[in-house]
Amino acid sequence: MINQFERTINLIGNENVCRLQKSKVLVVGVGGVGGYVCEALARAGVGTITIIDGDVVSETNINRQIIALHSTIGKSKVEVMKARLLDINPSINVEAINLFLTKDNMNKINYANYDYIVDAVDNVTVKIGLSKLAFDNGYNIISCMGTGNKLKPELFEIDDIYNTSVCPLAKVMRRELKKIGVNKLKVLYSKEEPKSVVGGERVPASISFCPSVAGLRIAEQVIGDIINCK
Repeated sequence: MINQFERTINLIGNENVCRLQKSKVLVVGVGGVGGYVCEALARAGVGTITIIDGDVVSETNINRQIIALHSTIGKSKVEVMKARLLDINPSINVEAINLFLTKDNMNKINYANYDYIVDAVDNVTVKIGLSKLAFDNGYNIISCMGTGNKLKPELFEIDDIYNTSVCPLAKVMRRELKKIGVNKLKVLYSKEEPKSVVGGERVPASISFCPSVAGLRIAEQVIGDIINCK
């Protein structure tokens, strides 16, 4: 019988694939970055994925989000993502929580249930709150810094927040985390100077290959940490 994970098994071994199948990952935000995180985790064999996002697919998402198609415009992002993950692996356990996480409701999630937390949200307050929760309780977490206004995906790297530079979001996070005593946080960031936005728009500009690469790099880190190959 053909196993859909056969080629993954050939690369990392059956024991590690079994470890992934028993793992549980929480992904907060399933947009440009988070959608590709989910995609890669599911295709690698992660057995349980919980996704949180209160947004719906819009036409402006199509340039970068894997779940954004003309056929999905107006639909719940987590429901579209759930259907996609089940189509990739019918055996996967997917919990879709249609919710905008805020500082007031984030305590409703039982983070201790997960082997890993992926923060792929844009809201700085939520990012700080998740980082604090993870730090105080010893949860594994990786937080995505800014991927907007970027054109060089090869410059994305993973490091501790206090080793970052250039990225404006990382600068804010360093300052705020230091205030609340969070002295470490694994993040993905880029040293690329953000591009000036055409027309002075305040909404971050984006292109297909930057959020996707960021998401795939985060998935690589999560998978590597779970199977202890990092």
